[in-house]
Amino acid sequence: MVTPDLVSEEDVAKLIIPDDLSDEPAFKAYIEAKVYDKEGHLIQHHRQPMRSLTQYFLALMSIPIVGTYNGSSSNKAQGLLANILGLPSQLNTAQDYSATILWDWSLVLGSGTQPFSPTLTNLVAPISNGTGAGNLYYGPFGVSYTATSISATTTVTNYSASTITITEIGLRATIYIQYQNLSAMYVYNTYSSILSYDTFSTPISLPAGGLAAFQITLTFTG
Repeated sequence: MVTPDLVSEEDVAKLIIPDDLSDEPAFKAYIEAKVYDKEGHLIQHHRQPMRSLTQYFLALMSIPIVGTYNGSSSNKAQGLLANILGLPSQLNTAQDYSATILWDWSLVLGSGTQPFSPTLTNLVAPISNGTGAGNLYYGPFGVSYTATSISATTTVTNYSASTITITEIGLRATIYIQYQNLSAMYVYNTYSSILSYDTFSTPISLPAGGLAAFQITLTFTG
């Protein structure tokens, strides 16, 4: 059970790792982490810009802009979807039906570091879900939104006997294509890539028995 933050606003300001957030563009993204000890006391509050969107983010966001078909008279996928996301350019369906594209998000945490590249597909050292040594127990993943922002949030608990250091974070998307195959059966294929990759400017240390909440927020302002 997490107790209310037992610090004042002035104390919270001292816990936040400063980062230059001035002169930000209309599209902004940031990462936030709050760490609580086993008594539920806030012991670390970290916030930094998220700077590292991958090409997979751009490809996924192209769907509402350019659609999924490569031309009004073609049943082949857009090149971005086939070449970057790895989706098939054309499906063999039972009656030439269209496919349905769905996707969901998750936050992934790791203990490694690597230089950013738009083509990254995974973290260096993802931390597994579990209660053993070196594992984090992942709580429910949630997405909330307003007219100008989208936030992805998850909590993790350290049930091991040692502190776990978290140095990397990513926003992962799993894409599902559902269609009717040549046997007239509904099937689906899955594809997964990270939409963002960042390393923490200051590592996040989660003590034994502690809980941490991580959030990635995308905002749009005029």
